[in-house]
Amino acid sequence: MNIICVESLGIPQTRFEELKKHYASMGHEFTYYLDRKEDEETLIERMREADIAVISNIKLPAAVLSQCPKLRYLSVAFTGLDHIDLAYCKEHGIEVQNAAGYSTTAVSELAVGMMLDLLRNIVTLNEKIRQGGSRGTFLGRELRGKTVGVVGTGAIGTATIRLLLAFGAKVIAWNRSEHDDVKALGVKYVSLEELLKQSDIVTLHVPLCDETRGLIGEKELALMKPTALLVNTARGPVCDIAAVGKALVDGRIAGAAFDVFEHEPPLPLDHLLLSTNRCLVTPHVAFATEESFAARADIVFGHIDDYLR
Repeated sequence: MNIICVESLGIPQTRFEELKKHYASMGHEFTYYLDRKEDEETLIERMREADIAVISNIKLPAAVLSQCPKLRYLSVAFTGLDHIDLAYCKEHGIEVQNAAGYSTTAVSELAVGMMLDLLRNIVTLNEKIRQGGSRGTFLGRELRGKTVGVVGTGAIGTATIRLLLAFGAKVIAWNRSEHDDVKALGVKYVSLEELLKQSDIVTLHVPLCDETRGLIGEKELALMKPTALLVNTARGPVCDIAAVGKALVDGRIAGAAFDVFEHEPPLPLDHLLLSTNRCLVTPHVAFATEESFAARADIVFGHIDDYLR
């Protein structure tokens, strides 16, 4: 079979060369690319002859898939699949498998790190002292004792809960179904409305689907405390970002942190979340650590080996 990895995946070329020898020993051809190209023309050029393809979070529409007549298996180096035209894949017999679990630690750590920054103003104070300033009358807030509402208790949400409990936070949760392992940690499930009303911090860990698109909008933001913080390391469209921006500008919530947006960064300089210093923003990096990328490669190519067997 012809196996094509259309991008670098953040792993060294030496690893790719090992994989090339591995698949050659099994009688398969393996081609890899060390750059990332997202335009449809390049994707078609790279994938046209693939029986098996590896891709991360590059958008893969039917316009590209339809030009890959041999394609039978997609090993997706990402947790979410909302960037893949799954309806086309199902209709044309293309099996799709994600890399669940590779970034659980990475995302949960960044989510808690964002909470700490919002509470302690680490980035802001760093800039202040570099400009010759001092503490002045600044007072931060502690994570210990805060009520944190975790929206979505899959693997990442649960890992975040464990970190929060270690910090001494009180955790409540909402999920479409309740999980016994989360309850065993002493976490109480409540309605989304109650979670928003009670929480000092709301952190989002749900996948993007029809049920979660726009889950946090104007009505939901109005339920939150004016001192509350919102953290989104899930998917941008889980929030009505315009509503979040307006709530921040109007001071109806105290702050927010976003690693994800309506589309992949770079963002336009007039983006609403950039118009206020109440929002901490990072360029979709929650999943991106040396450790997670190494684990991701193991998962992705392990899936291919299983498929070949």
